[in-house]
Amino acid sequence: QVQLVESGGGLVQAGGSLRLSCAASGRTFSIRDKGWFRQAPGKERELVAAISWSGGRTYYADSVKGRFTISRDNAKNTVYLQMNSLKPEDTAVYYCAARRTAQAVGVAEYEYWGQGTQVTVSS
Repeated sequence: QVQLVESGGGLVQAGGSLRLSCAASGRTFSIRDKGWFRQAPGKERELVAAISWSGGRTYYADSVKGRFTISRDNAKNTVYLQMNSLKPEDTAVYYCAARRTAQAVGVAEYEYWGQGTQVTVSS
C-alpha cells in the first residue's frame, strides 16, 4: 500500500502563488506516475497536472498551462505543484494521486489518493 499526504493549501489573493506538496510513504518503490487533481464544488474532479517517474514527461490541463508547474523529488518521495498567477476559478480541493503503472501522462486513472488540501483564491 501507498499513503499520500498533501500539504501547502490555503487562502491566497488572486495573482498570488502557492506550492503544494505531496509526501508518499509505504511501498513507494512501486510508484511510477504521479498527478494532481482538483475538484471544485458542484464540478467533476479533473486532472490538473501529471508527471512520469523520471520527470521527463509532464501533462497540464489547458486551464493551468503556463501558470502551474509539477515536479518531483524521488529521493524524498514527494511531488510538488507550484501554482502561480492564481485565479478565483482555481479554488478547489486539490488531490495528489499515484499509480504503479507508467501510462500516457494524460490518462487520468490512478490507484492511490491523498485526502486533499483546500485551495481558495479570493478576488
